[in-house]
Amino acid sequence: MILDDEEDLRSILAQRLGRRGYEILEAATAQEGMALLQETIFEAVLLDIRLPDGDGLQLLQAMKKRQPDLQVIMLTGHGTLESAIEAMKAGAYDYLTKPCNLSELEITLQKALEQRKLLVENTGLRQVVHRQNAQLPIIGDSEKMRSLKEMTRKIAQTDTPVLLQGESGTGKELFARALHVWSPRSSQAYIPLNAGAVHETLMESELFGHEKGAFTGANAVKLGLVEMADQGTLFLDEIGEMPLNLQVKLLRFMETGEFRRVGDNRLRRVNARIVTATNRNLPEEVEAGRFRKDLYYRLTGMVLHIPPLRERKGDILQLAEHFLRTGQRGHTLQGGNPAQERSPGQIIQLAPEAQEALLAYDFPGNVRELAHLMERGMILAEGPLIRIRDLWPEHGEGRSSIQTELPLPDEERAAEMDEKSIKTERQGDQAEQENQGDVLAGYLTLAEIEKDYILATMKKVDGNKARAARLLGISVRNLYRKMEEYS
Repeated sequence: MILDDEEDLRSILAQRLGRRGYEILEAATAQEGMALLQETIFEAVLLDIRLPDGDGLQLLQAMKKRQPDLQVIMLTGHGTLESAIEAMKAGAYDYLTKPCNLSELEITLQKALEQRKLLVENTGLRQVVHRQNAQLPIIGDSEKMRSLKEMTRKIAQTDTPVLLQGESGTGKELFARALHVWSPRSSQAYIPLNAGAVHETLMESELFGHEKGAFTGANAVKLGLVEMADQGTLFLDEIGEMPLNLQVKLLRFMETGEFRRVGDNRLRRVNARIVTATNRNLPEEVEAGRFRKDLYYRLTGMVLHIPPLRERKGDILQLAEHFLRTGQRGHTLQGGNPAQERSPGQIIQLAPEAQEALLAYDFPGNVRELAHLMERGMILAEGPLIRIRDLWPEHGEGRSSIQTELPLPDEERAAEMDEKSIKTERQGDQAEQENQGDVLAGYLTLAEIEKDYILATMKKVDGNKARAARLLGISVRNLYRKMEEYS
Protein backbone atom coordinates (compact mmCIF):
# COMPACT_ATOMS: atom_id res chain seq x y z
CA MET A 1 0.00 0.00 0.00
CA ILE A 2 1.17 3.51 -0.82
CA LEU A 3 -0.44 5.81 1.76
CA ASP A 4 0.38 9.45 0.95
CA ASP A 5 -1.76 12.51 0.29
CA GLU A 6 0.45 13.63 -2.66
CA GLU A 7 -1.26 12.15 -5.71
CA ASP A 8 1.69 12.76 -8.06
CA LEU A 9 4.08 10.94 -5.74
CA ARG A 10 1.70 8.00 -5.38
CA SER A 11 1.39 7.78 -9.17
CA ILE A 12 5.17 7.79 -9.72
CA LEU A 13 5.79 5.15 -7.02
CA ALA A 14 2.91 2.95 -8.22
CA GLN A 15 4.18 2.97 -11.83
CA ARG A 16 7.79 2.27 -10.83
CA LEU A 17 6.93 -0.55 -8.41
CA GLY A 18 4.22 -1.92 -10.69
CA ARG A 19 6.83 -2.49 -13.38
CA ARG A 20 8.83 -4.50 -10.82
CA GLY A 21 5.89 -6.87 -10.34
CA TYR A 22 4.41 -5.44 -7.14
CA GLU A 23 0.65 -5.36 -6.72
CA ILE A 24 -0.13 -1.84 -5.50
CA LEU A 25 -3.12 -0.28 -3.74
CA GLU A 26 -3.22 3.48 -3.03
CA ALA A 27 -4.77 5.60 -0.25
CA ALA A 28 -4.67 9.34 0.43
CA THR A 29 -5.92 9.47 4.03
CA ALA A 30 -5.57 7.53 7.27
CA GLN A 31 -9.23 6.51 7.07
CA GLU A 32 -8.81 5.10 3.56
CA GLY A 33 -5.65 3.27 4.60
CA MET A 34 -7.25 1.57 7.60
CA ALA A 35 -10.26 0.61 5.50
CA LEU A 36 -7.95 -1.12 3.00
CA LEU A 37 -6.07 -2.79 5.83
CA GLN A 38 -9.30 -4.27 7.17
CA GLU A 39 -10.06 -6.04 3.89
CA THR A 40 -6.61 -6.94 2.53
CA ILE A 41 -3.51 -8.59 3.96
CA PHE A 42 -0.49 -6.46 2.98
CA GLU A 43 3.20 -7.31 3.06
CA ALA A 44 4.42 -3.70 3.19
CA VAL A 45 3.21 -0.09 3.44
CA LEU A 46 4.89 3.12 2.33
CA LEU A 47 3.45 5.53 4.89
CA ASP A 48 3.58 9.32 4.92
CA ILE A 49 4.25 10.64 8.40
CA ARG A 50 1.86 13.60 7.95
CA LEU A 51 -1.66 12.92 6.67
CA PRO A 52 -4.68 15.24 6.31
CA ASP A 53 -6.72 13.32 8.89
CA GLY A 54 -4.18 11.80 11.21
CA ASP A 55 -0.64 11.32 12.46
CA GLY A 56 1.40 8.71 10.59
CA LEU A 57 3.17 7.48 13.73
CA GLN A 58 -0.13 6.75 15.48
CA LEU A 59 -1.40 5.07 12.32
CA LEU A 60 1.77 2.96 12.22
CA GLN A 61 0.98 1.55 15.66
CA ALA A 62 -2.63 0.78 14.68
CA MET A 63 -1.46 -0.97 11.51
CA LYS A 64 1.12 -3.11 13.31
CA LYS A 65 -1.45 -4.06 15.90
CA ARG A 66 -3.83 -5.27 13.19
CA GLN A 67 -1.19 -7.01 11.04
CA PRO A 68 1.93 -7.72 13.17
CA ASP A 69 4.06 -9.00 10.27
CA LEU A 70 3.45 -5.85 8.22
CA GLN A 71 6.63 -4.00 7.16
CA VAL A 72 6.17 -0.21 7.27
CA ILE A 73 8.55 2.26 5.63
CA MET A 74 7.94 5.83 6.75
CA LEU A 75 8.13 8.69 4.21
CA THR A 76 8.35 12.39 5.11
CA GLY A 77 9.45 15.71 3.71
CA HIS A 78 10.21 16.99 7.19
CA GLY A 79 12.67 14.46 8.55
CA THR A 80 14.21 14.89 11.98
CA LEU A 81 16.30 12.55 14.10
CA GLU A 82 13.63 12.55 16.82
CA SER A 83 10.82 11.50 14.46
CA ALA A 84 13.03 8.80 12.92
CA ILE A 85 13.81 7.32 16.34
CA GLU A 86 10.14 7.47 17.33
CA ALA A 87 9.13 5.70 14.12
CA MET A 88 11.66 2.88 14.63
CA LYS A 89 10.53 2.43 18.23
CA ALA A 90 6.92 2.16 17.03
CA GLY A 91 7.86 -0.72 14.72
CA ALA A 92 8.76 0.90 11.40
CA TYR A 93 11.26 -1.02 9.28
CA ASP A 94 12.97 2.13 7.99
CA TYR A 95 12.59 5.88 7.57
CA LEU A 96 13.17 7.77 4.26
CA THR A 97 12.95 11.48 3.50
CA LYS A 98 11.19 12.93 0.45
CA PRO A 99 12.08 13.32 -2.31
CA CYS A 100 13.58 9.86 -1.94
CA ASN A 101 15.85 8.11 -4.39
CA LEU A 102 13.68 5.50 -6.14
CA SER A 103 16.50 2.97 -6.41
CA GLU A 104 17.19 3.37 -2.68
CA LEU A 105 13.47 2.94 -1.98
CA GLU A 106 13.36 -0.28 -4.02
CA ILE A 107 16.35 -1.72 -2.15
CA THR A 108 14.83 -0.79 1.21
CA LEU A 109 11.48 -2.32 0.21
CA GLN A 110 13.16 -5.52 -0.96
CA LYS A 111 15.05 -5.85 2.35
CA ALA A 112 11.84 -5.19 4.29
CA LEU A 113 10.08 -8.01 2.46
CA GLU A 114 13.02 -10.34 3.10
CA GLN A 115 12.77 -9.43 6.79
CA ARG A 116 9.05 -10.27 6.75
CA LYS A 117 9.77 -13.62 5.10
CA LEU A 118 12.28 -14.49 7.84
CA LEU A 119 9.77 -13.56 10.55
CA VAL A 120 7.10 -15.77 8.96
CA GLU A 121 9.54 -18.67 8.55
CA ASN A 122 10.68 -18.44 12.19
CA THR A 123 7.08 -18.40 13.30
CA GLY A 124 6.53 -21.44 11.12
CA LEU A 125 9.41 -23.33 12.76
CA ARG A 126 7.93 -22.66 16.19
CA GLN A 127 4.56 -23.83 14.94
CA VAL A 128 6.03 -27.14 13.72
CA VAL A 129 7.06 -27.93 17.30
CA HIS A 130 3.65 -26.76 18.52
CA ARG A 131 1.82 -28.96 16.00
CA GLN A 132 3.80 -32.02 16.93
CA ASN A 133 2.87 -31.55 20.58
CA ALA A 134 -0.64 -30.18 20.09
CA GLN A 135 -3.22 -32.12 22.05
CA LEU A 136 -6.90 -32.24 21.18
CA PRO A 137 -9.52 -33.98 23.32
CA ILE A 138 -10.04 -36.82 20.81
CA ILE A 139 -10.88 -39.49 23.35
CA GLY A 140 -10.81 -43.19 22.48
CA ASP A 141 -8.32 -46.04 22.27
CA SER A 142 -10.47 -48.43 20.26
CA GLU A 143 -8.93 -49.81 17.09
CA LYS A 144 -11.20 -47.66 14.91
CA MET A 145 -10.25 -44.46 16.74
CA ARG A 146 -6.51 -45.20 16.73
CA SER A 147 -6.64 -45.81 12.99
CA LEU A 148 -8.71 -42.67 12.41
CA LYS A 149 -6.34 -40.45 14.42
CA GLU A 150 -3.32 -41.83 12.58
CA MET A 151 -4.99 -41.20 9.21
CA THR A 152 -5.97 -37.67 10.29
CA ARG A 153 -2.37 -36.80 11.20
CA LYS A 154 -1.15 -37.97 7.79
CA ILE A 155 -3.81 -36.09 5.82
CA ALA A 156 -3.25 -32.93 7.90
CA GLN A 157 0.20 -32.53 6.33
CA THR A 158 -1.35 -32.06 2.87
CA ASP A 159 -3.64 -29.41 1.33
CA THR A 160 -6.02 -31.99 -0.11
CA PRO A 161 -9.73 -31.20 0.43
CA VAL A 162 -11.24 -33.51 3.06
CA LEU A 163 -14.83 -34.65 3.52
CA LEU A 164 -15.79 -35.82 7.02
CA GLN A 165 -18.73 -38.21 7.03
CA GLY A 166 -20.62 -39.42 10.06
CA GLU A 167 -23.83 -39.22 12.04
CA SER A 168 -24.75 -36.16 14.08
CA GLY A 169 -22.81 -35.92 17.32
CA THR A 170 -19.90 -38.17 16.34
CA GLY A 171 -17.30 -35.38 16.54
CA LYS A 172 -16.81 -34.29 12.93
CA GLU A 173 -15.93 -30.72 13.92
CA LEU A 174 -13.34 -31.98 16.39
CA PHE A 175 -11.58 -33.84 13.57
CA ALA A 176 -11.85 -30.76 11.34
CA ARG A 177 -9.99 -28.80 14.03
CA ALA A 178 -7.42 -31.59 14.26
CA LEU A 179 -6.80 -31.36 10.51
CA HIS A 180 -5.99 -27.68 11.05
CA VAL A 181 -4.03 -27.87 14.32
CA TRP A 182 -1.85 -30.75 13.06
CA SER A 183 -1.21 -29.04 9.70
CA PRO A 184 1.43 -26.54 8.50
CA ARG A 185 -1.41 -23.96 8.50
CA SER A 186 -1.97 -24.12 12.26
CA SER A 187 -0.56 -20.63 12.86
CA GLN A 188 -3.22 -19.18 10.56
CA ALA A 189 -6.98 -18.84 10.97
CA TYR A 190 -9.41 -21.72 11.38
CA ILE A 191 -12.81 -20.48 10.16
CA PRO A 192 -15.92 -22.68 10.65
CA LEU A 193 -19.30 -22.17 8.97
CA ASN A 194 -22.44 -24.26 9.42
CA ALA A 195 -24.06 -24.21 5.98
CA GLY A 196 -27.35 -25.34 7.48
CA ALA A 197 -27.55 -22.44 9.94
CA VAL A 198 -27.34 -19.55 7.46
CA HIS A 199 -30.28 -18.49 5.30
CA GLU A 200 -29.52 -19.16 1.66
CA THR A 201 -30.07 -15.48 0.70
CA LEU A 202 -27.22 -14.51 3.05
CA MET A 203 -24.93 -17.46 2.35
CA GLU A 204 -23.00 -15.91 -0.56
CA SER A 205 -22.28 -12.73 1.40
CA GLU A 206 -21.23 -14.78 4.43
CA LEU A 207 -18.88 -16.91 2.36
CA PHE A 208 -17.43 -14.40 -0.13
CA GLY A 209 -18.18 -11.01 1.49
CA HIS A 210 -19.81 -7.95 -0.07
CA GLU A 211 -19.07 -4.39 -1.08
CA LYS A 212 -20.70 -1.35 0.45
CA GLY A 213 -24.09 -0.77 -1.21
CA ALA A 214 -24.19 -4.24 -2.81
CA PHE A 215 -27.71 -4.72 -1.47
CA THR A 216 -30.13 -3.14 0.98
CA GLY A 217 -28.51 -3.03 4.39
CA ALA A 218 -24.93 -3.41 3.10
CA ASN A 219 -23.69 -0.25 4.81
CA ALA A 220 -20.01 -1.22 4.82
CA VAL A 221 -17.53 -3.54 3.16
CA LYS A 222 -17.66 -7.01 4.68
CA LEU A 223 -14.90 -9.60 4.47
CA GLY A 224 -16.11 -13.08 3.56
CA LEU A 225 -15.05 -16.18 5.43
CA VAL A 226 -12.86 -17.34 2.54
CA GLU A 227 -10.76 -14.18 2.93
CA MET A 228 -10.56 -14.61 6.69
CA ALA A 229 -9.31 -18.17 6.10
CA ASP A 230 -6.50 -17.09 3.73
CA GLN A 231 -3.46 -19.34 4.36
CA GLY A 232 -5.59 -21.18 6.94
CA THR A 233 -8.51 -23.61 6.95
CA LEU A 234 -12.16 -23.09 6.05
CA PHE A 235 -14.48 -25.70 7.58
CA LEU A 236 -17.92 -26.00 5.97
CA ASP A 237 -20.19 -28.10 8.17
CA GLU A 238 -23.42 -29.59 6.82
CA ILE A 239 -22.20 -29.03 3.26
CA GLY A 240 -25.20 -31.01 1.98
CA GLU A 241 -27.41 -28.06 2.98
CA MET A 242 -25.65 -25.61 0.64
CA PRO A 243 -27.94 -24.23 -2.12
CA LEU A 244 -27.21 -25.41 -5.66
CA ASN A 245 -26.54 -21.92 -7.02
CA LEU A 246 -23.82 -21.37 -4.43
CA GLN A 247 -22.32 -24.81 -5.03
CA VAL A 248 -21.24 -23.56 -8.48
CA LYS A 249 -19.35 -20.63 -6.96
CA LEU A 250 -17.75 -22.80 -4.30
CA LEU A 251 -16.58 -25.21 -7.00
CA ARG A 252 -14.99 -22.38 -8.98
CA PHE A 253 -13.26 -21.08 -5.86
CA MET A 254 -11.86 -24.53 -5.04
CA GLU A 255 -10.55 -24.95 -8.58
CA THR A 256 -8.95 -21.51 -9.00
CA GLY A 257 -8.69 -19.92 -5.55
CA GLU A 258 -10.51 -16.91 -7.06
CA PHE A 259 -13.79 -15.30 -6.03
CA ARG A 260 -15.73 -12.06 -6.24
CA ARG A 261 -17.41 -10.26 -3.39
CA VAL A 262 -21.11 -9.57 -3.85
CA GLY A 263 -21.40 -6.27 -5.70
CA ASP A 264 -17.78 -6.27 -6.92
CA ASN A 265 -16.36 -7.17 -10.33
CA ARG A 266 -12.76 -7.49 -9.14
CA LEU A 267 -11.38 -11.02 -8.85
CA ARG A 268 -9.63 -11.77 -5.58
CA ARG A 269 -7.42 -14.72 -4.80
CA VAL A 270 -6.76 -16.49 -1.50
CA ASN A 271 -5.21 -19.79 -0.46
CA ALA A 272 -7.49 -21.60 1.98
CA ARG A 273 -7.74 -25.30 2.65
CA ILE A 274 -11.30 -26.60 2.44
CA VAL A 275 -12.60 -29.18 4.92
CA THR A 276 -16.27 -30.17 4.77
CA ALA A 277 -18.59 -32.40 6.78
CA THR A 278 -22.01 -33.94 6.36
CA ASN A 279 -24.30 -36.51 7.92
CA ARG A 280 -26.08 -36.95 4.59
CA ASN A 281 -25.43 -39.57 1.95
CA LEU A 282 -23.96 -37.27 -0.71
CA PRO A 283 -23.99 -39.85 -3.55
CA GLU A 284 -27.76 -40.17 -2.98
CA GLU A 285 -28.06 -36.38 -2.94
CA VAL A 286 -26.17 -36.25 -6.25
CA GLU A 287 -28.45 -38.90 -7.73
CA ALA A 288 -31.50 -36.91 -6.59
CA GLY A 289 -30.14 -33.73 -8.18
CA ARG A 290 -29.74 -31.87 -4.88
CA PHE A 291 -25.95 -31.81 -4.96
CA ARG A 292 -23.58 -31.19 -7.85
CA LYS A 293 -21.59 -34.22 -8.97
CA ASP A 294 -18.54 -32.15 -9.96
CA LEU A 295 -18.44 -30.47 -6.54
CA TYR A 296 -18.83 -33.85 -4.81
CA TYR A 297 -15.75 -35.22 -6.58
CA ARG A 298 -13.86 -32.02 -5.80
CA LEU A 299 -14.66 -32.24 -2.09
CA THR A 300 -13.71 -35.90 -1.75
CA GLY A 301 -9.96 -35.65 -2.27
CA MET A 302 -9.87 -37.61 0.98
CA VAL A 303 -12.82 -38.97 2.96
CA LEU A 304 -12.74 -39.66 6.70
CA HIS A 305 -15.58 -41.73 8.15
CA ILE A 306 -16.21 -40.88 11.82
CA PRO A 307 -17.70 -44.00 13.44
CA PRO A 308 -20.86 -43.77 15.60
CA LEU A 309 -20.43 -44.41 19.29
CA ARG A 310 -22.29 -47.75 19.09
CA GLU A 311 -19.46 -49.04 16.87
CA ARG A 312 -16.78 -48.18 19.43
CA LYS A 313 -18.39 -49.07 22.73
CA GLY A 314 -15.00 -49.66 24.29
CA ASP A 315 -14.59 -45.86 24.33
CA ILE A 316 -17.87 -45.08 26.14
CA LEU A 317 -16.61 -45.18 29.73
CA GLN A 318 -13.39 -43.35 28.82
CA LEU A 319 -15.44 -40.58 27.20
CA ALA A 320 -17.81 -40.48 30.16
CA GLU A 321 -14.89 -40.04 32.58
CA HIS A 322 -13.51 -37.24 30.40
CA PHE A 323 -16.83 -35.35 30.46
CA LEU A 324 -17.11 -35.83 34.23
CA ARG A 325 -13.57 -34.49 34.76
CA THR A 326 -14.15 -31.40 32.62
CA GLY A 327 -17.51 -30.83 34.31
CA GLN A 328 -16.00 -31.05 37.78
CA ARG A 329 -13.40 -28.44 36.85
CA GLY A 330 -16.25 -25.98 36.48
CA HIS A 331 -16.67 -26.16 32.71
CA THR A 332 -19.96 -26.80 30.99
CA LEU A 333 -20.62 -29.84 28.86
CA GLN A 334 -21.66 -29.02 25.30
CA GLY A 335 -22.87 -25.57 26.28
CA GLY A 336 -25.30 -26.67 28.99
CA ASN A 337 -25.54 -25.63 32.65
CA PRO A 338 -22.51 -26.10 34.91
CA ALA A 339 -22.54 -28.95 37.41
CA GLN A 340 -24.07 -28.13 40.75
CA GLU A 341 -21.95 -27.24 43.77
CA ARG A 342 -20.65 -30.19 45.80
CA SER A 343 -18.72 -30.59 48.99
CA PRO A 344 -15.00 -29.76 48.75
CA GLY A 345 -12.86 -32.64 47.48
CA GLN A 346 -15.86 -34.76 46.50
CA ILE A 347 -15.32 -36.56 43.19
CA ILE A 348 -18.41 -37.72 41.41
CA GLN A 349 -18.29 -41.06 39.59
CA LEU A 350 -20.53 -43.49 37.75
CA ALA A 351 -22.11 -46.26 39.80
CA PRO A 352 -21.42 -49.80 38.45
CA GLU A 353 -25.04 -50.26 37.31
CA ALA A 354 -24.90 -46.90 35.50
CA GLN A 355 -21.76 -48.02 33.69
CA GLU A 356 -23.49 -51.23 32.60
CA ALA A 357 -26.50 -49.25 31.37
CA LEU A 358 -24.27 -46.94 29.32
CA LEU A 359 -22.50 -49.91 27.72
CA ALA A 360 -25.87 -51.49 26.85
CA TYR A 361 -27.24 -48.28 25.29
CA ASP A 362 -26.87 -47.46 21.58
CA PHE A 363 -26.52 -43.65 21.79
CA PRO A 364 -28.51 -42.42 18.77
CA GLY A 365 -27.11 -38.95 19.58
CA ASN A 366 -23.55 -40.35 19.75
CA VAL A 367 -20.83 -38.52 21.73
CA ARG A 368 -22.92 -35.36 22.01
CA GLU A 369 -25.69 -37.35 23.73
CA LEU A 370 -23.19 -38.95 26.11
CA ALA A 371 -21.89 -35.48 27.07
CA HIS A 372 -25.43 -34.34 27.87
CA LEU A 373 -26.09 -37.49 29.89
CA MET A 374 -23.01 -36.81 32.01
CA GLU A 375 -24.11 -33.21 32.52
CA ARG A 376 -27.57 -34.37 33.56
CA GLY A 377 -26.06 -36.97 35.90
CA MET A 378 -23.85 -34.41 37.63
CA ILE A 379 -26.79 -32.08 38.12
CA LEU A 380 -29.19 -34.73 39.48
CA ALA A 381 -26.82 -36.92 41.51
CA GLU A 382 -27.40 -36.51 45.24
CA GLY A 383 -24.06 -37.94 46.34
CA PRO A 384 -20.68 -38.94 44.91
CA LEU A 385 -22.24 -41.58 42.60
CA ILE A 386 -24.28 -41.08 39.45
CA ARG A 387 -26.98 -43.73 39.25
CA ILE A 388 -29.28 -44.82 36.45
CA ARG A 389 -32.11 -42.65 37.75
CA ASP A 390 -29.80 -39.61 37.44
CA LEU A 391 -29.05 -40.36 33.78
CA TRP A 392 -32.57 -41.34 32.77
CA PRO A 393 -34.92 -40.05 35.48
CA GLU A 394 -37.94 -41.01 33.40
CA HIS A 395 -36.95 -44.70 33.70
CA GLY A 396 -36.11 -44.87 37.39
CA GLU A 397 -33.69 -47.61 38.46
CA GLY A 398 -34.78 -50.30 36.01
CA ARG A 399 -31.93 -51.12 33.65
CA SER A 400 -34.13 -53.47 31.59
CA SER A 401 -36.61 -50.67 30.95
CA ILE A 402 -33.79 -48.53 29.57
CA GLN A 403 -32.71 -51.27 27.19
CA THR A 404 -36.20 -51.87 25.86
CA GLU A 405 -37.84 -48.44 25.99
CA LEU A 406 -35.19 -45.95 24.91
CA PRO A 407 -35.00 -45.18 21.17
CA LEU A 408 -32.91 -47.39 18.88
CA PRO A 409 -32.47 -50.81 20.52
CA ASP A 410 -29.10 -52.57 20.22
CA GLU A 411 -28.68 -53.37 16.54
CA GLU A 412 -26.45 -56.35 17.24
CA ARG A 413 -29.16 -57.98 19.38
CA ALA A 414 -31.77 -57.16 16.78
CA ALA A 415 -29.66 -58.71 14.02
CA GLU A 416 -29.42 -61.95 15.99
CA MET A 417 -33.20 -62.23 16.35
CA ASP A 418 -34.48 -64.08 13.31
CA GLU A 419 -38.09 -64.05 12.22
CA LYS A 420 -38.93 -67.12 14.29
CA SER A 421 -37.62 -65.67 17.56
CA ILE A 422 -39.44 -62.39 16.97
CA LYS A 423 -42.69 -64.31 16.35
CA THR A 424 -42.18 -66.36 19.53
CA GLU A 425 -41.52 -63.21 21.56
CA ARG A 426 -44.68 -61.56 20.29
CA GLN A 427 -46.75 -64.67 21.02
CA GLY A 428 -45.38 -64.66 24.57
CA ASP A 429 -46.29 -61.01 24.98
CA GLN A 430 -49.79 -61.73 23.68
CA ALA A 431 -50.29 -64.54 26.18
CA GLU A 432 -49.34 -62.22 29.00
CA GLN A 433 -51.55 -59.41 27.75
CA GLU A 434 -54.55 -61.29 26.34
CA ASN A 435 -56.89 -59.23 28.52
CA GLN A 436 -55.18 -55.94 27.69
CA GLY A 437 -56.15 -55.63 24.01
CA ASP A 438 -53.91 -55.77 20.97
CA VAL A 439 -50.28 -56.68 21.69
CA LEU A 440 -48.96 -53.67 19.78
CA ALA A 441 -51.35 -51.19 21.32
CA GLY A 442 -48.71 -49.93 23.73
CA TYR A 443 -45.96 -49.51 21.14
CA LEU A 444 -45.00 -46.19 19.55
CA THR A 445 -43.89 -45.64 15.98
CA LEU A 446 -40.46 -44.14 15.34
CA ALA A 447 -42.17 -40.94 14.19
CA GLU A 448 -44.13 -40.73 17.46
CA ILE A 449 -40.98 -41.30 19.49
CA GLU A 450 -39.17 -38.58 17.56
CA LYS A 451 -42.05 -36.15 17.95
CA ASP A 452 -42.30 -36.78 21.70
CA TYR A 453 -38.55 -36.41 22.11
CA ILE A 454 -38.53 -33.08 20.26
CA LEU A 455 -41.46 -31.81 22.33
CA ALA A 456 -39.75 -32.85 25.57
CA THR A 457 -36.54 -31.12 24.51
CA MET A 458 -38.37 -27.93 23.53
CA LYS A 459 -40.08 -27.92 26.91
CA LYS A 460 -36.77 -28.43 28.71
CA VAL A 461 -35.23 -25.33 27.06
CA ASP A 462 -38.39 -23.19 27.34
CA GLY A 463 -38.89 -23.10 23.58
CA ASN A 464 -35.38 -21.89 22.70
CA LYS A 465 -35.06 -23.37 19.21
CA ALA A 466 -31.33 -22.77 18.82
CA ARG A 467 -30.54 -24.59 22.07
CA ALA A 468 -33.07 -27.33 21.32
CA ALA A 469 -31.44 -27.95 17.93
CA ARG A 470 -28.01 -28.16 19.61
CA LEU A 471 -29.28 -30.69 22.17
CA LEU A 472 -30.98 -32.75 19.45
CA GLY A 473 -27.87 -32.72 17.29
CA ILE A 474 -29.57 -31.17 14.25
CA SER A 475 -29.53 -27.77 12.54
CA VAL A 476 -32.11 -25.10 13.35
CA ARG A 477 -33.36 -25.42 9.79
CA ASN A 478 -33.95 -29.16 10.28
CA LEU A 479 -35.74 -28.45 13.56
CA TYR A 480 -38.15 -26.12 11.79
CA ARG A 481 -38.73 -28.84 9.19
CA LYS A 482 -39.53 -31.36 11.92
CA MET A 483 -41.91 -28.89 13.62
CA GLU A 484 -43.70 -28.36 10.33
CA GLU A 485 -43.78 -32.11 9.61
CA TYR A 486 -45.33 -32.92 12.98
CA SER A 487 -47.62 -29.86 13.00
